[in-house]
Amino acid sequence: MKILALDTATENCSAALLISGALLWREELIGRGHAQRILPVIVELLSEADAALQDLTVIAFGRGPGAFTGVRLAACVAQGLAFGAALPVVAVSDLLALAQRALAQEWDVDRVLVCTDARMHEVYCGAFERGPGGLAVASGAEYVAAPHAVQLPDAWRQAAAASRAKVLGVGSGFAAYPELVVSGVDRISENLWPRAAEIAQLAVAEVNAGRVLAPEAAIPVYLRDDVAQPQRPHG
Repeated sequence: MKILALDTATENCSAALLISGALLWREELIGRGHAQRILPVIVELLSEADAALQDLTVIAFGRGPGAFTGVRLAACVAQGLAFGAALPVVAVSDLLALAQRALAQEWDVDRVLVCTDARMHEVYCGAFERGPGGLAVASGAEYVAAPHAVQLPDAWRQAAAASRAKVLGVGSGFAAYPELVVSGVDRISENLWPRAAEIAQLAVAEVNAGRVLAPEAAIPVYLRDDVAQPQRPHG
């Protein structure tokens, strides 16, 4: 299996190439300039692996949520490359990718609350658990909310009260909003970002399950598109 992954949804501009289990990746924490950097980085990775775009199995991308322009860029680049090489695409949640990165680094934690800065004094939120094979799986729907409205899922709150499970809080939302204090979160890692390396790894299961999309279905997810008002957390 050969997967090219890319992500421009946040300040972390990244691309990765996963070929037969071997992973190459690049990431640059930049405020702007993703549109100028992402294609040269992809070319560098393909050259390093001596691979051609047409040889790939699929193109995976971070579908959001994140910065509106960044999420659109990732979807457009993935769509354009996929059309040109006649490849399918896989859309991976940036919140899921960040949870996967956190779980890979924190082996004593099985539950991650991801909160990334959504601007407008809101955060994008998602709750994730360690699933089969160590892959992160969602424990409810992703949502956008004011910092004070964020809560753990009901089952997590009960487990936390019984001291049966540790919960790690991850994401830029914790750094942006000091009032984002969630009962049941044991510790916080606010300096991790989603990246293409985890998007590529998560895409493997999607390809194996046949959950691939035609290039025209490479659509960004903003979360705010679906809500007129900030949502309450899903328990």
